[in-house]
Amino acid sequence: MKKAFWFVTGIAAGLVAAKQLQENPKTKAIVDDVMVRVRELSDVVVEGFREREAEIAAEKKSSDSSSATASI
Repeated sequence: MKKAFWFVTGIAAGLVAAKQLQENPKTKAIVDDVMVRVRELSDVVVEGFREREAEIAAEKKSSDSSSATASI
């Protein structure tokens, strides 16, 4: 029963938000600005993740090659 309540509440909130966006151009501008900032943030997070992934791969590669030469 709780899940149904929250589901219906979410639908109602979505409808209210959609109505606000249609009726108020200022609200739409604010939402558009927020979405641009969220995309910029996600781009920065993804870039940092990929950089760190490359660092870890390089460390692993150098570790593997140094252990291979040590065993010879």
